[in-house]
Amino acid sequence: MYYNKNEVKLMSPSVLSFVGDAVFGLLVRERLAGINRPSGELHSASVPFVSAGGQVKAYELIQEKLTDEEMAVFKRGRNFHTGRSPKSASHGDYHVATGLETLFGYLHLCGENERVNELFGIIWEGFSATL
Repeated sequence: MYYNKNEVKLMSPSVLSFVGDAVFGLLVRERLAGINRPSGELHSASVPFVSAGGQVKAYELIQEKLTDEEMAVFKRGRNFHTGRSPKSASHGDYHVATGLETLFGYLHLCGENERVNELFGIIWEGFSATL
């Protein structure tokens, strides 16, 4: 389901990151499915992507490619105070990861799947050497 861009701009960063977390995780799982391993191995292979540290690396790989609008969405998510304490990440990494998830949620809900796939393709290429 896609929304009007103006509607998405009014959504809370927590809603956008909630959706973006699922979108990002699905993109990782779709790519990993191609290596055809047992699910436990696939899960272990996904952790470097979906962890806060992995999402910081992902952001670093795409940050120079973001438009001004996309950077503004990322910053909205990064600066949003969730009231939660990260368990296995620094506060800084947790906020960057939330910003990345917010961006992916925003793009997905706006129906910008081509852009989602373009950005994720850059991330995947950056990580592929570690698989």
